[in-house]
Order: sequence, then structure tokens, then C-alpha cells
Amino acid sequence: MLVVYMIIIGKFEPPPPKKKRIKLRGTTSCHSITSEFELIAGDVLSGTWEDGFHHKGVMEEWFGEHWWTTCSALLMFTTLFVFAPLISFKRIDSLRYTSALSVGFAIVFVAITAGVTIVKLVEGKIEMHRLMSKLENQASFWKLFTTVPVLVTAYICHHNVFPIANELRDPTQMKLIVRKSLMFCSSLYIATSFFGVVLFGNHILDDVLANFDGDLGIPYSSLLDDLIRVSYGLHLMLVFPIVFSSLRLNVDGLLFPYAIPIAFSEKRFFSMTVALMGFIFMGANFIPSIWDAFQFTDATAAACVGSIFPAAITLRDTNGIATKKDRLISWMMMIFLAVSTSTVAVTSDIYGILTVDKGVIT
Repeated sequence: MLVVYMIIIGKFEPPPPKKKRIKLRGTTSCHSITSEFELIAGDVLSGTWEDGFHHKGVMEEWFGEHWWTTCSALLMFTTLFVFAPLISFKRIDSLRYTSALSVGFAIVFVAITAGVTIVKLVEGKIEMHRLMSKLENQASFWKLFTTVPVLVTAYICHHNVFPIANELRDPTQMKLIVRKSLMFCSSLYIATSFFGVVLFGNHILDDVLANFDGDLGIPYSSLLDDLIRVSYGLHLMLVFPIVFSSLRLNVDGLLFPYAIPIAFSEKRFFSMTVALMGFIFMGANFIPSIWDAFQFTDATAAACVGSIFPAAITLRDTNGIATKKDRLISWMMMIFLAVSTSTVAVTSDIYGILTVDKGVIT
């Protein structure tokens, strides 16, 4: 979401052929995020399982259970007819209009959720919910830390900043673009969480989209459910090519550091695109659920890209510009916090798999 908004408000120009390429090391994070995007899109269309109960997806509700409404089939159709055309663009600014459309779908998702919540509040159909999680045992306390990877992933955009800045007319605008993107996306994140908690309260699920498969208690509930899920699914589909573009650039920089830019090599561009897309497709099909991906890959890869690697660069300080405050923040606020929370998150995930506990009742 952050990256998409950066592209919308940025002003691009064609780079010269010899312009220096920026090689980043966000490959692992990019791959995990792209697989998660594809998996969530599949869940929206085909449904998901939550606590042993199957929440039907949009396609299942519309057409019933068939082989072509299964997750694997829908992911295949989405890959061939949606992702493939969009990832064939060589430059990020070519995705400017689809990025704007994806932001529009995100706003639709938040606006409808807010509207439903406000209507039910006015009609007095929403009860006073518990404001804090109910902890039943020690394991449920540690399970709270599994939310950290989700929060970290929501603000991961580091690996896309330099490729976008490389195509801007004025690269000095990048700092302002990042700030505006952070403000806009934070507003959407806060609105989504606030209205979701108020609307569903104690019955809210880990995957809030799964809550939108039943009666909302207002007229046209079924239509609103479909609009919310479809808008969010389309949003993810249109965001996917942005992250994939960064992944392709990173992998190419790692494998061919001295070759000409991938945009000027048709053969390398095509082979890299097909190989990465096939790898992502396989990953999305074999990951049991989106929560499993959040629990482990984001607790490791996202924490490294979001906190540990940037802090390590600051501590290395090859240009000698880091202050004492910068070093202190890097050690205490970024490396220590990232390592400790990620360790607790992964440990609690493993503990939850090996033991049976009632967990956190929200």
C-alpha cells in the first residue's frame, strides 16, 4: 500500500540507458509478500478455514463448489489473466494508473466498512465490546506477540524506495513522497482496525475478511459483503505487480551484478519473470494459510528488511555521518526490539503448534 501511493504521487521520467542501477537485498521479503498477496486473493475468491469452519469465498457463494472455484484453480486463472499482463511492464511508472485504481479499491473497502459500522451504531445494533484481550493462560499472553510480524509487514516498503526514486524526475522529492505515503496508509490501517473492532467486537476473526461472509444486520447485507471482499481482492491483485517488480530487480541484481539492466534484455526479462512467477505460484499453493505465512516468514524476513538491515547500514556508517543518537536508536529501538519481538513471536508460534491451548479470546 505504501509503495502504491508513492508511485501515484511521484513524477517520473525515462531514465537514460546508463543510469546506475540500484541493487537491493530485499529478495526474501519481496518473495514472501508476493506469495502472501496471491494467497489472500485466493482466500477472498475461494474461501478460507478459520477454527475448523469454512468461510466461503466470493466465487463459491456465487457459483457453488466446483473444481474451478477451488483455491488452486482460481490462483491459476488469476496468475494467467491478471498478474501475467501486469508484470510484463518493465518500468514501475507504467503501473501508475493501476496503482491509483488499487488505492481506490482500498478506500472503497474502508468506506463501506465504516458506513456499515456507523449505520449499526445509529440504529443501536452494536453492543459495548471488551476493549482488551482476555488472557486465559501464559501461552495466550505470549501469543499476543504473533501480531508483531503483521504490523511490521504493513510498513515494509524499503526495498521499493530506491527503484522508484531512480525513475523520478526529481529524486529529492522521495522524502516527501514517503512521508505522505506513511500518513495516508496509516490512516487507512487505523480506520480499518477501528471500524472492524467496533463492528464485530468479540467475534472478530484473525482474518477480518472472513467476517464478511454472513448477515451484517442491515439491508443489502449480502451485496455489501461481496463489495467489501471483491474491492479488497482487486486491491491486492493490482498491488501485486509493484512488489513483484522490486523482487525481479533484486534477484536480477544478485544473479547478474555486472550485466546490462534487465529492462534492456528481453530474454533475461522474460525468463526471470516466468521463473519467479512460477515460484510464487507454487509457494501460494503450498502455504497452508495466510496466518502461517505471517507467523514465520514475516517474523523473520520482514523484521530483517524493516529494522535490522537498515540499522546495520546506519551502524556501519561508511560515509561517517551517523550521530550518537542514530547509533543508539539503531541498537535499542530497531535491532534489539526487532530481534526480541521476532524471537518471542516465532517461539510462541512453535509453542502453539506443539501444544493445545485456548489462546487469546478477543
